[in-house]
Amino acid sequence: MRTLLTSAQMRSADQFTIANKPIASIDLMEKAARAFVQSFLRDEFDTSKSVAIFCGKGNNGGDGLATAHLLLANGYQNIKVYIINFSNKQSDDFAINLQRIDESRCKKVVINQPSDLKSLKADLVIDAILGSGLNKALAGDYEELIQFINKQHKKVYAVDVPTGFFAEGKLPEVYNGIKAYKTISFQRPKINFFFPESAPATEKFEVVEIDLDEGFIQNQDADFQLIEESDIQNILRPRKLFSHKGTYGHGLIIAGNTDTMGAALLSSMACLHTGAGLTTACIPQSGLTALNTSLPEVMALPRDEYTRIENPKKYQAIAIGPGLGTDPENEKLLESLILANQPLIIDADALNILGERPDLTDKLAPNTILTPHVKEFDRLFGEHDSWWDRVQSAQEKAKKLKIVIVLKNQYTFICLPTGKILINPTGNPAMAQGGMGDILTGIIAGFVAQRYTATDAAILACYIHGKAGDELAKDLSVVTASQVAASIAKEIKILIAK
Repeated sequence: MRTLLTSAQMRSADQFTIANKPIASIDLMEKAARAFVQSFLRDEFDTSKSVAIFCGKGNNGGDGLATAHLLLANGYQNIKVYIINFSNKQSDDFAINLQRIDESRCKKVVINQPSDLKSLKADLVIDAILGSGLNKALAGDYEELIQFINKQHKKVYAVDVPTGFFAEGKLPEVYNGIKAYKTISFQRPKINFFFPESAPATEKFEVVEIDLDEGFIQNQDADFQLIEESDIQNILRPRKLFSHKGTYGHGLIIAGNTDTMGAALLSSMACLHTGAGLTTACIPQSGLTALNTSLPEVMALPRDEYTRIENPKKYQAIAIGPGLGTDPENEKLLESLILANQPLIIDADALNILGERPDLTDKLAPNTILTPHVKEFDRLFGEHDSWWDRVQSAQEKAKKLKIVIVLKNQYTFICLPTGKILINPTGNPAMAQGGMGDILTGIIAGFVAQRYTATDAAILACYIHGKAGDELAKDLSVVTASQVAASIAKEIKILIAK
């Protein structure tokens, strides 16, 4: 896991690196600028384009000045640096790099007030005005300047963080900072890049290494961690000789209704392809033909209004909810399973039932896994007006109830009983189709059936679900849930083999 730091912690990492590498702060700034330029040149290799670099007078502006110098050295001829002189303060490293610019052939313009900027004719813009320490919305001259730049509709590259964007914490309802095409961030992504409200600030981001002390970073006390492929490889267990179906457990999928059998089929398919030794689908009698036709490997447990799971302990994993419906008989079934005090995987309609029965939520067995999307989460735990608050609530509830909450989005937040929040980086917009949540539930059930812990099952499922979608999206503009389910075993094989 890669520890994700707050802006204050990243400044501490800078200081620790300078003190212990050792390296001078101006040389660390030069290293950051080189990393930025290398990334920039991979995108913008046409050196005939004109570039406007906006530099504040702090270290972010110093990065921008060093970037200007390096772009000149790499063949760019038409570069103009705009010094944003809205403050009397300036950092020492900014001053050193400003002197270097003055001694070069780079054009320089000082902006003392927003009205000094009459036009912006550059092909590309680099934003190095304000860094990551900001914790309040832009106002005054800065807001006026940024609005002018945004209205020019130029392609903007932000240095480390877009000006006006909060690196962590609750984001303002209305964003008034730089709207970047791409942000090139140093050593670690900003925590808020993974929140949906970051979309107006930057279309994409890339992280470049600048050789900060990794031991220091990884040892910081931090709530957020980013899942990496190496974590998945460390958790996955290859199948061994002389193992058999009993070795890999029995998963029960309680899902589907008369008009929603597809959800049951998708979840069962995912559980099967994830590797559960046995998969049973508890479905309405009307769905037996569909199940037997499409998934002959999956056993059936016909469900009616009187169905009870007589011996839940015989199953290593029980998932309930996809396409289930919220009828009273399904509420009774869910209640009986919760009162049996066995960990469950709870999704979709079962979550909606819990939303109406908060008394049941308090009775969930430890290591139960909830997999809500945003609306389901708010039905369960109350309305939230920001994703930051929502994730904080998920963190609190996971810790209090000793459960795992998988809060689904482009970047899924896995909130653990320990209070840690793991961010899954895989997945893409091509997967924005019905049935994806059913697949994720089935994958989690498949791993729990194989006796992975709730935490490890959630980590594996989210990563592999998204990874399968990412691989499919290399050739497809739209990826279906069935395609993802069919790719699970292949992705597991590839990850184990690496």
